[in-house]
Order: sequence, then C-alpha cells, then structure tokens
Amino acid sequence: MITTPKIMAGGLLLAGVVGLVLAIRADGARSITNAFERQNNAAAHSAGDARSEFDTCIDGLWDFGAGKCRRSQARSRH
Repeated sequence: MITTPKIMAGGLLLAGVVGLVLAIRADGARSITNAFERQNNAAAHSAGDARSEFDTCIDGLWDFGAGKCRRSQARSRH
C-alpha cells in the first residue's frame, strides 16, 4: 500500500513540475510582449525621423514618390 510520505513526495513533485511549466509560459509571454514593444518603438522612431526630414525640407521640394527632399541641403528651423 502507498504510504503518506510517498503521496506527499509525489504531490510536491507534481506541484514543482506545474510551477516550472507556468514559469516557462510566463517568460515566453513576456518575451513576445517585449518583441512587439521593440518593433513598435522602432516604427515610431522611423516615423519621427521621416517627419523631421519632411519638416526641414524647403516648401515645394519634397518628392513624395522618393520620400525625401529633392535638395540635398534642407533648411534649418530656428
């Protein structure tokens, strides 16, 4: 017959395995969330750079097809 210490040891082992699985799942979810955040931050930075370049271009010289100023020297705003 199974004794009480064996049942307790089995329960502790099962609890440890369940805890380990839950920890791995939580770490994976955090990793995915961090990847999305990095991607969003990079997109925001890129959009901000493009907006800044557009804002510093002299009026009428922005080439929308190329996405850049047709003139190499952009004006600076003071």
